[in-house]
Parts: sequence; structure tokens; C-alpha cells
Amino acid sequence: MSPAPTDAETAAAERFADAPTQPETRGIEVVSDAERHGRARDLFFVWAAPGVSILNFTIGATLILLGLEVWQAIAVILAAALLWVFPGVIAASGPAAGTSGSVVTRAMYGIVGNKLFVAFVGWFIGAVFLSLTWLASSFMGADLLRRIGLDDPVWVPIGVTVVVSAVTILVAIFGHGLILRVYPIMAIVLFAIFVLVSAFILPTVDWSYHPAEPLSGGALWSAVSIGFTILASTPLSFINSPDIARYLPRTTKPSHIAAATALGGALPFVVFTGVGVLMATGLKASAFDAGIDVALFDLLPAWVGPVLVLGVIVNTIALNAMTTYTSSMALQAIGFRLKRIPAAIIVGVVGTALTIYLVLSSSLLEAANLLLQFLVIVSGPAMAIYTVDVLRRRYVYDSVDLFDARRGGRYWFTGGWSIPGITALLLGGLVTALCLATDVWAGPIAQATGHIDLSVPVGMLVAAAAYALLTRTRLGEEGRK
Repeated sequence: MSPAPTDAETAAAERFADAPTQPETRGIEVVSDAERHGRARDLFFVWAAPGVSILNFTIGATLILLGLEVWQAIAVILAAALLWVFPGVIAASGPAAGTSGSVVTRAMYGIVGNKLFVAFVGWFIGAVFLSLTWLASSFMGADLLRRIGLDDPVWVPIGVTVVVSAVTILVAIFGHGLILRVYPIMAIVLFAIFVLVSAFILPTVDWSYHPAEPLSGGALWSAVSIGFTILASTPLSFINSPDIARYLPRTTKPSHIAAATALGGALPFVVFTGVGVLMATGLKASAFDAGIDVALFDLLPAWVGPVLVLGVIVNTIALNAMTTYTSSMALQAIGFRLKRIPAAIIVGVVGTALTIYLVLSSSLLEAANLLLQFLVIVSGPAMAIYTVDVLRRRYVYDSVDLFDARRGGRYWFTGGWSIPGITALLLGGLVTALCLATDVWAGPIAQATGHIDLSVPVGMLVAAAAYALLTRTRLGEEGRK
């Protein structure tokens, strides 16, 4: 049983009220026991809403473009879906510490080292996903407007981006309370829209589809591994899962948090990426050249197009509001003296600018594949290290220690740097890059294996092993000078 709240905790609860009808002013400040609320199962819909995405259609179609047969593509999707267990496992560190994951990682990288980690990894992942998902809504919205006569190739996509970004930032400003309230509704609406779209896609599926030149041997394993890397980048990027769970009561079972988070992310991921695979079997090569977004519109009756665009925009807001929300706390964790709401606005403006650049210089398919592959260089090792840390500590994080930035504090380590964490991250990232196979970069290991992309499993294993071993040495001792 939790102790009765103190007067200070009660005052904090009033100051940082977590309500859907008012902006959330709390940033990385610790959530006291008096303010804890909710159930683990609430997380299911919070993670399901961002997962019902056109990006899944796009990635699924990519697997066919790589030359895989349908059953091979589905097997790759199921294998990648298992990686959703990682954001599930680390999510419970949020309630354990009562603060953002960008603060919890001080236990892995040190007080000073964590600033660099959050600035690079947290911001890199946040910026990529903000721009990538806003990019999807920009392309789809611009294509719909083009069909009704608004065909300016510059200002139309920019206008769509700015409008969607503004709504997204507004949701992020209202924060956790609004996310918890409206995301279940969003998930249901999105599921209905994408089931409707899928119903019109299925009649176009070529159920007897076989690649013109079936892959075998090294070429097959190369396609499978590259597809897995593209898919894996989605679950591995959600190192922010503790931020969404941190309001849960301290007594909530980690296994329940892990299950709700993982299933909420994995189920729509499997279903709609699978639909993307089936959709691609009925497309001609010219459809891929024109863009998946254009090809998808051409498969649908005219009245369904606007419904799909609505779904894409709602999904974009769901995913990017969560990303903007957590990235605003990352800014605070770096050390900027900003309140959470101004930080959220800054994050949104930066993401909007990057999206406008991408929307004017690339196609959705090209941008998605390239960004998702490079994302694993940082997200895979970072997720592996976080997972090892929560398991070895058994979810025991003291919020007082996490905010103790004094020399000699528990998480000061060596000059403010955790040598085990930084070393494991760099080693894991280096090995990931060496094993990565993309159109613009193929690491030496990937080249030596015939462009078989082992970046995710090898990079994560190296990072996890290095961190687990080094934390057992003197370098891992806490509270050093």
C-alpha cells in the first residue's frame, strides 16, 4: 500500500494536474504517488493509434518490391513484430522512476554523458519520425488536393504540412491527459478507416503472385534481411515508451505494462503491413515509380480517397503528438531551461522544417526506406542497452538519485560519464553501420556477406553484451568522482 501523500505532493498534484482539458505543465518533474493514476491496459490503445498507419502499407509494399514472395514477406513481418517486446519491457521504468525515460537513461550514460545521448539519439529519432510521418500526410493530402484542382507542387504540400503540424503541436501541448483520453477514440476511428480501405484493396490482390525472378540463396537472404531492418526500425525507435507510462501507480506490474505496450504496437503493425504486402501484388512496376500514395488512391473509389486522407492525418497527429510530447522532455533532460510547452513548440517547428525539405525533395517510398534503415544505427543499440539496464536493476530507479547532478552522485560515474554505457552505444552503433546494407551505404561486413543486412541482431547483441560485461567491472561502479 502506498503511503499517504504529503502536503508537498498534494500541492504538486494540483500544480501539475494531468487533465485532458488543460495544457500539461509537467515536464521531467517527478510524478508523486498522489498523482499516479490509470491502468496498464490503458496503454494498449495509446500505442495502437499510432500503429494504424499508411506507413505500414508503404513498408509492406516494399517487401514485395525487394523481390520476396507473399509468405516470405509475412514471415519477415511476424519476426519484426516480436521486437515490440523491447519498448514494452523498458516502459515500466517510467512508473518505477516517476519521470521521463530521457532522465532514466542517466543511469546508463551518466549525468553528463546522458546529455549527449539525449541530444543526439533522442533528437535524431524524434526528428526522423516527426518528418517521416508528417511527410506521409503531406504527400497524401497534396495528392488529394491535386485531384480537385489545387496542384501547386510547392505551396500545397507545404500548406498541408503546416496545418497538420499545428494541430499536432496543440495535442502535444495538452499532453498526457489528452493523449490518454482521445487516443482510444482515434484508434477505433483509424481501425475502421483502414479496414474500409483494406476492403477495397483485397479485390485487387493477385493471390497467385510470384516474383518474375524468384530469389534464392544469398539474394533471398539479402532481401529478407534488408526488409527485416526496415521493419525493425519502427519498434526499436520507441525508446520513449517510459514517458507515456510514467503516470501509472508504482505498484503496476511491469509484465502488464510490457504486454499492453507491445500488443498495442504489434497488432496493427502486423495487420496493416500485411495488407501492404497484399496490395503490392496487384500493382504494376509503374505504380511504384509514381509513388505508393498515388497508387493507393488509384485503387480506391473517389469517395474513399478523402476518408483515407482523414485517416492518414489522424494517424499522423497521433504518432507525432506523442513524439513531440516526449521530445519536449528530452530538451529539458539535456539541460535547457525551458518549460515543457515552449520545448514542445520548438520540437514541432524543427520537425516541420525538416518535413518541408523532404516533401520537396523525395518520394514517400524513398524517404521511408532510407530513413528507417539508417535509424537502426542508433535505435537498436540504445534499445538493447536500456533493456539490459532495466532487467539488471529489476526496475529499481530512485528519482532522487536520477536528479542528483553533483560530482560523486550515484550516476556521476567517471567525470559525469558512464564508460560502460557510452562504450556499448558506440560499439553497437559501429557494428550496426558495418553490417548495414542500403542503396547509399553498404558496410564492409554487409559487402562481405553479399549484402545480407545483419545490422539489427548483431548491433543489438554487441551493445547488450558490452554493457552487461562492462557494468560488472570497476568502470560500472556508481558514485565515482
